[in-house]
Amino acid sequence: MQATSPGFFFSIDLDDEAQLRNVFWADNRCRQACKEFGDIVTFDTTYLTNKYEMPFAPFIGVNHHGQSTLLGYGLLSNEDTKTFVWLFRTWLECMHDQAPSGIITDQDPAMQNAIEIVFSNTKHRWCLWHILKKLPEKFSGHRHKVFILATAHALVYDVQSCDEFEQAWSKMLEDYELLEHGWLTGLYNERSRWVPCFLKTSFWAGMSTTQRSEGINAFLMAMFIPKHL
Repeated sequence: MQATSPGFFFSIDLDDEAQLRNVFWADNRCRQACKEFGDIVTFDTTYLTNKYEMPFAPFIGVNHHGQSTLLGYGLLSNEDTKTFVWLFRTWLECMHDQAPSGIITDQDPAMQNAIEIVFSNTKHRWCLWHILKKLPEKFSGHRHKVFILATAHALVYDVQSCDEFEQAWSKMLEDYELLEHGWLTGLYNERSRWVPCFLKTSFWAGMSTTQRSEGINAFLMAMFIPKHL
């Protein structure tokens, strides 16, 4: 591809036994798109694309028409910090060290560690959809489950200021006896990564989730899996 397509970039990561470990590639269209639309990137690795079950890791941006645009692809042998550091550094090399101003991922700790190492000046946002999806499971046995879910959604979508969020969050914990709830405590400590009112002063290209990445995964699955299977 590099020999026949100007601007095509690839990098192959081998282990100590010279066996394939990780791959990254981007064609010239991805590289040119990144110059214009690489300021906000969503990144997701939930799609397993082959018989080896190597996670497929696309970098996705959004163009001036609000359409998803591809900014590079990876196939990974692992989802640890070291692997993500290699992938992010390779992506930076491909894109002439143009780091995004913002990146949206799920709450994976290895991704977060790698982002802090490689994209040290990039704002990191957690996918809001993934967080809200966990609410029913986290409170499945709670007697106030219905009210907790409704209150949490209202906090996310209706609250406009940080002070208002702080007050409403404290009231929710007290009203539903959640002061010792570990998962909520962890979320609150990282509220600047996912609560919209804490993030609205930054540009996010209208995105708060990684669903564009998941949409690309679904599109590729439809393309490459035979219709009769």
